[in-house]
Amino acid sequence: MPSGCQARAERRATVHGRQTASHSDAAFEIHRRMRPELQSPLAGPAAVATTPETVATEAESLRQELAGQRELYRRLAADFDHFKRRSRAEGEDRAAAQMESLMIELLPTLDNLERALASGASPGSPELHQGVEMTLQQLRQLLRQHGIEIQESMGQPFDPRQHEAVSPRYDPAHPDHTIVEVFQRGYRRGERVLRPAKVVVNDLAQGSRSQPARVNSKSPSRPRGDGKDLAGERQTRERVST
Repeated sequence: MPSGCQARAERRATVHGRQTASHSDAAFEIHRRMRPELQSPLAGPAAVATTPETVATEAESLRQELAGQRELYRRLAADFDHFKRRSRAEGEDRAAAQMESLMIELLPTLDNLERALASGASPGSPELHQGVEMTLQQLRQLLRQHGIEIQESMGQPFDPRQHEAVSPRYDPAHPDHTIVEVFQRGYRRGERVLRPAKVVVNDLAQGSRSQPARVNSKSPSRPRGDGKDLAGERQTRERVST
């Protein structure tokens, strides 16, 4: 009996194992049909996609796509470098413009210091005069460090791009249209004029225009008439007196 029961149990286990394996195979087949990518590449229509011609075509397509991505990367890198250079240049130009604006605002201070020195030192405060002169020299040195120079205008020909004419003057000792006096200094940075100089321009034509005016200003002499006019005037005066 024990041996018979054991044999039946073994037969049941064998049948159950076969059924389980059959169920597993059926489930895998259903799953394989639902997922075509699990099919063997050597079976069915997929075998056509793995021919050497297809592989070469796919490789060429991938190479072209890689070349396009590399070209796009080079263009993006070039655009980014151009953007960085442009941003750097704009920042430098902005800083230079702000510095020039600050220096231009300092120019009236230099004008006032120059006027103070031109007025002369007072007898009781020579130290004050020396201090003003030292301050003026330091400010001029600061301007030179930033490339700003004084524009020499005295005796130079008048240039409307660099000078501002305040008034004309007739001075035969100097050439025509030259600067004979500077009211306010001009400053420049390189070739760029930061502030034009206010000047007086020599005008020799002014003297030629004033000479006829002086001649005409004299009272004209009374024209002398003939004897009849003089006799008539005497008779008129006699009648008026009577």
